[in-house]
Amino acid sequence: MSALSLRLPESIHRHIREIAKKEKVSINQFISSAVAEKISALLTEDYLKARAKRAKKEDFRRILAKVPSRRPIPGDEL
Repeated sequence: MSALSLRLPESIHRHIREIAKKEKVSINQFISSAVAEKISALLTEDYLKARAKRAKKEDFRRILAKVPSRRPIPGDEL
């Protein structure tokens, strides 16, 4: 494991302390988890963009044509 010196605005540091205490985790655990979540979100976004670039409209239309035409359930209307 590596160490990192980090400068944060006092307001962010205060929020981290409060949330970590409420969640019963250390500040280090909280920050590690938050950074891991952010990395995961960015990697997922990159993956989905790459998949979208490979998509073919004809494949989409073919699959969509298999979906039966039904009225949306109440609350799902556009």
